[in-house]
Amino acid sequence: MNLTGKVAIVTGSARGLGLAYAKALAAAGAKVVVNDVDEAAVAAAVAEIGDAAVGVTAAVGDSASADALVAAAVDAFGRLDVLVTNAGILRDRVLWKMSDDDFDDVIRVHLRGTFTCARAAAVRMREQGEGGRIILISSPAGQRGNFGQTNYAAAKAGIAAMGRTWAMELARNAITVNTVVPVAATAMTRTIPAFAPVIDEAERTGEPYPAWLRHDEGLGTVDDVTGLVVFLASDAAKDITGQAIGVGGDKLALWAHPSEKTIAFSEGGWSASAIAAAWAKDFGSDLESYGIPAPKPPAA
Repeated sequence: MNLTGKVAIVTGSARGLGLAYAKALAAAGAKVVVNDVDEAAVAAAVAEIGDAAVGVTAAVGDSASADALVAAAVDAFGRLDVLVTNAGILRDRVLWKMSDDDFDDVIRVHLRGTFTCARAAAVRMREQGEGGRIILISSPAGQRGNFGQTNYAAAKAGIAAMGRTWAMELARNAITVNTVVPVAATAMTRTIPAFAPVIDEAERTGEPYPAWLRHDEGLGTVDDVTGLVVFLASDAAKDITGQAIGVGGDKLALWAHPSEKTIAFSEGGWSASAIAAAWAKDFGSDLESYGIPAPKPPAA
């Protein structure tokens, strides 16, 4: 994919998945604004990418930071074509131990940070009148829930919902909005009980991730997920919007949006006893699963 002439902002891009996105976009020809809260890490990332990058040290969440990111893109490269909202933090606690600050900090960075940055980018892209690409980063936790991640799961689910809304609102402006659901071995993935032991074992032995993990579980390296971001940033994806797309290891998947699954009707409405009867008859055998399934290696 040739992104020559395009300018992208990637939030939270001094390390991990964000850095992989920024490097891949630059390798495809785009100019990139690197962002993180760690000034030294931002400088190192910019140095690694080279002349195609500038850095902005800022915590996403407030309007001033979002405006500064857009201004940096315009001042350095003259325009803005792509936004990737990757910045995030974790404050994992079970419900009864999660503090107000644990909840608010994660919501501020993930959900409010995505909102403020997308709003600032949309304003600039609409002013340019040439379309654009907004690529939101969600998580399997936002699709299925995950133990100990009330705040993170809520934020990531909200990001997918905002993406569907913005796809409608920005369609007239030829600005696409899609949500990426990546699965890759990172410091954040390590906190997920289902994946941590497998990641630790691979790092301990130095061996590549086994084929079953890459194929069946869709878990690989950060570089395995960058192709989807580059594709969605390109002109080849100009007609794709409002979607949640998973990628990781050897797997690429289109996530379904929430929809009514099992339906029954009762003339005059539903009493509690009528619901109980209908539940036993029509609904009880059709319940949804929840949570991220633990990896299941093949039997020896």
